[in-house]
Amino acid sequence: MSDRVTTTVAELRELLASDRPPVVLDVRWALGDPHGRDRYTAAHIPGAVYVDLDRRLAGQPSPDGGRHPLPDLADLQAAARSWGLRDGRPVVVYDDVGNTAAARAWWLLRWAGVVEVTLLDGALGAWRAGGLPLESGPGTPEPGDAVLRSGALPVTDADGAAQLAFAGLLLDARAGERYRGEQEPVDPRAGHIPGAVSAPTGENLAADGTFLPPEVLRKRFEDRGAGDATAIGVYCGSGVTAAHEIAALAIAGFDAALFPGSWSAWSADPARPAATGPLPS
Repeated sequence: MSDRVTTTVAELRELLASDRPPVVLDVRWALGDPHGRDRYTAAHIPGAVYVDLDRRLAGQPSPDGGRHPLPDLADLQAAARSWGLRDGRPVVVYDDVGNTAAARAWWLLRWAGVVEVTLLDGALGAWRAGGLPLESGPGTPEPGDAVLRSGALPVTDADGAAQLAFAGLLLDARAGERYRGEQEPVDPRAGHIPGAVSAPTGENLAADGTFLPPEVLRKRFEDRGAGDATAIGVYCGSGVTAAHEIAALAIAGFDAALFPGSWSAWSADPARPAATGPLPS
């Protein structure tokens, strides 16, 4: 993985004015909100291309694969080319929810071998706060020719996640109330994977939506056992916000595997146990 995880607003502004401008992807998505494209069309960073998370960054939902399984590589490559991705051209990704959705595109493209892809630190809110221009309309990117190859980042399945929970470190990136089993708004059962440690994604961010400093993130994850873990895995509800946790871990200096099916796949299997309460087991 490239050491660079984020790009600042000032850096993006300079890059867009350079002779090697990046492809900018707008991943406007939130659970239960179908209006991402409308929000993009109304106002987005100049030149940005809209990415539909449900249709382009995931395959067809299934009990085994969860709500957002990884897309077929050929489908992802076709989508990436439609966004204008070319080999060697940098990519910057953003959303308007602290990059908790955009991180899915960041992770998928890294997984598919795109090295120069970063998250806009602070997301769209930071661009707006800087008083920088926005444009409206559908966007018309020039087609690209990127060649994608899967496997550049590690993944794990349900069996691997169960093993990591006790032989390594398995982090649950969902909100605390879902981890504890107090609420479950969308998946078949409440609770968490036995042995998993709660590490809500929202706690990776400062009040302005930027990532916390590397040393603060490192302590956050060390306090949850990352420093002594031989291997780290992350899951969430359906493999979206877990990608944000992996980005935060990378900023802190840790590598981690994604469990794409996450709780949506685990909880759909009645043979898989569920723990509740604030403790891992």
